[in-house]
Formats: sequence, structure tokens, C-alpha cells
Amino acid sequence: MPPFRPDPLPTVPGFEPAPVWRERLRRIALWSGLAAAVLAVALGIYIVVLLRITPSIDDLKQVQAQQPSVLLSADGQQIASFRRAQQERLTLDKISPFVVKALVATEDRRFYDHHGIDFIRSFGAVLHSATGDMQGGSTITQQLARNLFRDEVGRARTLHRKGKEWVTAMRIERVYDKTQILEAYLNTVPFLYNAVGIEMAARTYFDTSAAELDVLQSATLVGMLKGTQYYNPVQHPERALARRNVVLSQMAKAQAITDEQLRTLSAQPLQLHWSRQPDFPATAPHFAAYARKWLLDWADEHDQDLYADGLVIETTLDSRLQDEAMRAVQAQADALQQVADAEWSRPALPPVSNAPEAYAKLLGKAEPFGFLWTGRRDLVTAFLRETPEFKQAVEGGAGPGEALEKLRADAPFIAKLKAQKTRLEAGFVAMDPRNGEIRAWVGSRDFAQEQYDHVAQAERQPGSTFKPFVYGAALEAGLTPDRTFVDGPVEVTMGGTVWRPTDMSGSTGQPMTIRDGLALSKNTITAQVMQEVGIPRVVALAKSLGVDQSPLEPVPSLALGTSPVTLLEMVNAYASIAQVGSVHKPLFVKRIKDRSGRVIAEFGESPRRGMSPEAATDLIDMMRGVIARGTGTQVRTRFGVTGDLAGKTGTTQKNTDGWFILMHPELVAGAWVGFNDARVTLRSSWWGQGGHNAVRLVGDFFRDAQKKGLVDPKASFPPPRVPVPAVEPAASAPEGANEGEGGSLDPANGDDQPPKTSEELGQVLSGMGLDPKTGVPKSPGDRPAPRPQPSPPSPQPMVPFHEEPAPPPAAPAASDSSP
Repeated sequence: MPPFRPDPLPTVPGFEPAPVWRERLRRIALWSGLAAAVLAVALGIYIVVLLRITPSIDDLKQVQAQQPSVLLSADGQQIASFRRAQQERLTLDKISPFVVKALVATEDRRFYDHHGIDFIRSFGAVLHSATGDMQGGSTITQQLARNLFRDEVGRARTLHRKGKEWVTAMRIERVYDKTQILEAYLNTVPFLYNAVGIEMAARTYFDTSAAELDVLQSATLVGMLKGTQYYNPVQHPERALARRNVVLSQMAKAQAITDEQLRTLSAQPLQLHWSRQPDFPATAPHFAAYARKWLLDWADEHDQDLYADGLVIETTLDSRLQDEAMRAVQAQADALQQVADAEWSRPALPPVSNAPEAYAKLLGKAEPFGFLWTGRRDLVTAFLRETPEFKQAVEGGAGPGEALEKLRADAPFIAKLKAQKTRLEAGFVAMDPRNGEIRAWVGSRDFAQEQYDHVAQAERQPGSTFKPFVYGAALEAGLTPDRTFVDGPVEVTMGGTVWRPTDMSGSTGQPMTIRDGLALSKNTITAQVMQEVGIPRVVALAKSLGVDQSPLEPVPSLALGTSPVTLLEMVNAYASIAQVGSVHKPLFVKRIKDRSGRVIAEFGESPRRGMSPEAATDLIDMMRGVIARGTGTQVRTRFGVTGDLAGKTGTTQKNTDGWFILMHPELVAGAWVGFNDARVTLRSSWWGQGGHNAVRLVGDFFRDAQKKGLVDPKASFPPPRVPVPAVEPAASAPEGANEGEGGSLDPANGDDQPPKTSEELGQVLSGMGLDPKTGVPKSPGDRPAPRPQPSPPSPQPMVPFHEEPAPPPAAPAASDSSP
């Protein structure tokens, strides 16, 4: 059977089958059209999404309108400004024209021709990237978009991020002209070391202003923009020099400089005047840091932005009193440092003078704190074991002994550690008792070296400055200032232990009034008063008067100030006593205004009663005796402070802490002196007493405040209910009596009494091998050894003043101030 064959298709006149390639082309065109349509729709949707997620015009205007808040003193002086970074905004006419020329020539030569995007440069960057040569294609406007909106635009190398950057840049160009864009860019670009903007960069790298930058300096800073860390002129001067010359070449191409200038300038070396700009206000840095922390909480609660809303914060600080406080703390703490340096420089050094300036001549070849560092090896070893470097070495596999030896061999490390441990510190605060307003606040000797605040952060044992609360509780309980107790040995049993407080001056075995007990700072009398009135009464009164933040341990030794407290608490409590028992909370901000001057908040609370007026009046009068004939006489005898004064000195065991608080009807001021590590102290009991160290800060401050008319010497407290009895000679205190509750730290110091006459001083100096007239070494060639200084600032960013500084490394606390 023949196979089946289909009939051929009939032919149609004029019809020819389409070639295969033409059919395929038609299909490709169809699918390409569909893909293009889908892509167009997707692109449209993406653009809509970009418009929604990129900063709007309102956002741009809001960023441009950001204004830092300012902190003003009560007399209208600016204390600080609060901004997100260390920067200062300038208009373009306040910036060197060399900066603008270098910037445009190097970063965006078609800046004045495009509308935010330089498509020619972008396309060129893509071609270079395809060949492995990564180049930036961003215009100045695009870079500004990244600087202003880091979170919204981002930094990732993705097309999505680039799309957001393009949209934002075009929006910027719609809102601002080219001059405004240049201003915004130069004021927001970062230059390392917490310097943001061209003004802070000029100060940091060249110690000049942005207006004064020359062409070389301008080219150096603009050169950093390609990579601030890589072209950092401090750490990588060779790279920075090469990059600077590239910028100069670009300026020559743009005819901003001539070829001759290019050759001359390119041959010049890189010259820096680097200096880290302080990230804190010069006037009252600790006060500003404390206020900032409180203001941030307030701003969050009231929908305000402390860094952008241009708030004007009026504080209670008096800039004139603040200046006096900072001067007094610096001068007197420096003088006391000389005493500590000399006392610890050799195995034995008796007190040679009651003027600290004399100790500067006594070092000779001896090293400051040399004996402590070499003679107290166990203590220095403890210091080393507490360092991060020791812990890091041990964690890295080194044995403890090996780690210690390695650290001891590291001379720069040892010098830095020694400088930190042996640097004497101080705190000072002054308050108006009539309203609780803070007038002056100095948290440390130098904020740049010590940001830890010894006014509001540091809790230290107050020693005998706590005693007024004991006597105040006694007066509230009905005791009178002429109530007597026997000045003799005391034993207090509690919890199976026996506490036996003693006095450096010994006991008389005779009756003594509580008035004299407070004036002479008698521990035995204070302990007996505490027993009679009860610990709960004393704790309650201290808290009621203002010691209400630190916990007070209810033990008998609390009477002698063994529970750590802050200086701010103590001065606030003394201010309550000075105001006859009326308590004000410490007030540091009076009102806040918005940028237009409208008051949006005012502060200040009505006082409350913390102590009866009658008891407070008697307590003030008893504390007058401290200044008149007790442990605080130097306020008058050495510094000449006049007027109606009362107060109290304080010293803790082994001279760890020195305190003095002075009360005046218009101003109460207190100071603390010591070392951050409680294991380091002023060596002799003479200089370790608050009546000889902290009293100097307060006395110096009050003396000059009175001279300048800032404190009225004629103001007076209310008269006492009980007339002051005639003072018998035996009821006066020898200087420093009972203010060294822990006794001398080193038996080699002798009787701890400095010579009273020049002849006595000469004998002491001669016995030490020193010239009796000048105090310098008799041997030729001997020179005072310099005190070790902390290392120069490293190029790493310092902790900003507005961040909460960490407390110093923990150390064993001072023990009970009486054995």
C-alpha cells in the first residue's frame, strides 16, 4: 500500500510566506515594548517612592534653620552653646576665597553650570569604575545631601543610595542658590578631631580663622575631603602634602592660580599649627555639662530640640563670681600641689612653712612624689594591676609578673600613670542661700584633664563638716548651746563592736559646752551628743536640710562624717542653715526662651521648712565660733574676709579629704580638696586638714569677691537666742586642732607643726641641706626636678564635655575618720 501524502496547499495569487527572521524581529519588538513599559512603570513607582523617602523641601528648610541653644549667665554672658557637633557657622564672605576656589576646582568644576547632578562627571565615573579605577562622581550638592541627611541618604555604595542622593541634591538646588549651597557645605563638612566646618578646621590645623586661610592652607583642607583619615595631615603628612599639590594643580587648570604660582607653592613644605579645639566652654564647663544633662530631659518632655531650636537658657550663674572661683581654685590647688610634691619627694620632710609657696624651693634633685612611687612599691603595684593595660596583657596570655615588669619598663606609660595618680584635685561651689541659686561651680582644677565633677558626681566622706547636723539635731531636741559633756574617753557599743573616737589634741577631762565642742571640732563631744539625741534624728535632719541624694549609713561614726556625700549636697544643706532653716532646692536655670525671645518656661520653687528658726539661729551662732576661734580662723587671719561669718572645716582619716564650707547671709561657698584615688593623700596632718587646704580656696574666693563688691560685708545673720558667753583663753583652738581625725600618715613627719618664725624655718631648711634663706639646695648644680606632666593630647577625639564622664578608677574608700 503506498504511503499517505497530504495534498499540497493551494497556492494563492500574490501571497508569500514571511521570512523567519522577520517574525522573530516582530516578537522581539513586542516583548521589548512590554519590558520597556514595565520598566517605565517600575521606574515611575521607584521615583514616587524616592520622593517619599528622601528629605522634603520642608526638611531642607528646617535643617537650614537649625540653631544651637545658648546658655547665659545671670548677668547676660554666654557660658556655652549646645550643638550636635563642634562647629561654627559662617557666611561665605567670612571664608577665604582660596577655599572656595580650591573646592570648586577640585570637587566640582562645573558647579555653577549644573542643577545638582553633573551627568558628564557621573558618566565618566561609571566608565572609570568599569575599568577598575574607582572615582567619585558626586557634585558638591550631592556631598551636601549626604552631610545634611546621613540617615536618610546613607553612605552605602548602591544604586538605591545614589538615587536618593540625586533626588535630594536636585531638591536642594531648587530651594537654595549656589552661594547658600557653598555656605551650607563648608559649614557642615567634617575634618576629624570633632572639628566640623571650615572655621573649626582652620582653628584645629592652622590656629587661624577661616577668613585668614591662605592658598596652601586652603588646598590642604580641601585635599582632606577625598578621605579625611587617609589624608590626615597630622598622622599622614606625606600623603597630605601630595594631595595638597594635586589640589593646587586643579586650581591652576581652573586658572585660580598661575602656573608660576603652582611651581612656587608646590615646593613649599606642609606647615601645621595643630591644636585640638576644646570641646567645652571655658567659663564653667562642669556647670554647663550638668545643665545640659538636665535640659535634655526637659526638652524631651516638652517637645523641644536642645541642639536645633535656638533656645536661650538663662541660668543663675554669676560670671563674675565664676571667674573668681576658677581663679581661686587654680591658684590654691596649684600651691597645694607643690606641697604634696615636696612632702612625698623624700622619706621624711617635716612641715617647713605654713605658706605652700615655700615648698616649691624644697625639691632639689628629688622627684615629685618620688618617695611614694619608690618607697610604696605595694601601692604602685596595686595601681598597675588596676590599669586596662595590665588586664589586657594578662588576657593576652602574659603572666601577672611578666605583665607588671613590662609595664614598669614602659617609661611613658609610668609617667602618665604617675601624673594621674598624684594630681591633686578640687571642687568648689557657691550658692545664694536666700533662693538656692547656684552662683559659681568649679568641678575640677582643669576640665581638659579632669572632666569628672567633684561638685555633683564625686561622693566623698565629709568628715567634720557633717557635725553641724549632729548639733542641729541636739538643738531641735531641746539641748542648749551651753549644755556640757565631759571631754574624755568615749566608748560606743553597737552590734558587738566598740567604737572609741579620739581627738588629736587629746582630752582635758573637763566639762565642755556643745558650743565649744563644735567650734573646736571635738570628736569625743560630738559622739556623746550623737548618743543622746539618737542616730535617726541626725539622719532625718541632714536629709531635711538637703543631703537627700546620697545614702547615710545609720552608724555611730556617722557623727564624724563617714558616709560619702557630694559637695553640692553639703553646700545646699549649709545654705538651708544660713537661711535660718528654710530649704531651697539648688536652682541653676531660671527661665527658657525660644529663639524669638518668648518665655516658654520659668523655674523656682517655694522654700520649705527643714529646721526650726530658733534651732537654726542657735546653730549659726555656734558655727560662728568655728571662724572666730576654732578650726576655720584662717578665713579671717590669712585672707582677711570680713563680716558675719560661720562655717565648718572637715578632714577624714589619713588626710584623705579636706573640706571647708563658709556661710555668709548672701552667699554660701564650699570646697573639697583631695586626690581621685583615696590611697593618695596630702602627707602631713598639718596640710592634710581642711582648715589648712580647702579653707584656702574658699578664703581666696571670698576675699576677692568682697573686694569687688560682689558680697556685702555688712550683711548679718539673725542674733542668737542665747547670748554668747565670754570666751576663756582655754576655749580657743590651736591651729588645726582635731581636724586630722586620722593622725599623721607618716611617723617620720615629727610633730606636724610648721615653724612659726623665720629663724625656726631657717633651722629646718639648714638641717635638710638647704640654704636657710633661699631654701634652695646648697650643692651647686642642684635644680628642682620638674613635676611629671600628662602626655600631650593624642589625635584621638577627646570625650565631649556634654557626655557623662566616667568616675575615676575605684579605690578603697577612706575608713572611719576616728579609730
